[in-house]
Amino acid sequence: MSEDEGNKVLQEIKEINKDALFVKHDVSKEEDWKNVVSETTKTFDKIDVLFNNAGIYIIKPIPEIDLDTWNKLMGINVTGVFLGLKHVLPVMEKNNTGSVINASSIAGLRGSAGHLLYGASKGAVRVMTKDAAAEYAGKGIRINSIHPGYITTAMADYASEATKLSKKELDATYPLGRMGDPKEVSKLVLFLASDDSSFSTGAEFVIDGGATNIL
Repeated sequence: MSEDEGNKVLQEIKEINKDALFVKHDVSKEEDWKNVVSETTKTFDKIDVLFNNAGIYIIKPIPEIDLDTWNKLMGINVTGVFLGLKHVLPVMEKNNTGSVINASSIAGLRGSAGHLLYGASKGAVRVMTKDAAAEYAGKGIRINSIHPGYITTAMADYASEATKLSKKELDATYPLGRMGDPKEVSKLVLFLASDDSSFSTGAEFVIDGGATNIL
């Protein structure tokens, strides 16, 4: 999301609830995490929920993955999640409560050709979630991961182009006959952020139209 898009969303939220904040943030940079945590606690005193959702998606055969591309994707998809945990969990611990939702993927659960780079990052997120959940379970903080399949976003557009499969063909790869909708993912995140999921931590929540279970 660009800064302009972020400010646009901020204004939309403020029409519903004036207590909102937007901070420009590169998740791969530790100073940016320190700043966003500082600004958030300055405005709201505490942090109840962290959704580690920033990520990029690259499909490439193994011999074509150069080190710069590897480091860029890992910096966002893996280091970004680690830095979020490092700087937000101590704030949550002060209040003995909090919910963290880490965005992994079905690529972190199964192998797929061309997905070594992306799958490695999402597999790392999956296990980091479990490790952090074990470490903070006794401190009132729940940490779970979500594992979407293709959702109708720009990532699905990229996947269609990279795999040479049409949207209709991608839809057909799912037992439910379609890709997911962003609102379906947001409802899962809201569930995990709320007390409705108060007995869940270290768990994998798959939202993939049956792709990993039925196929």
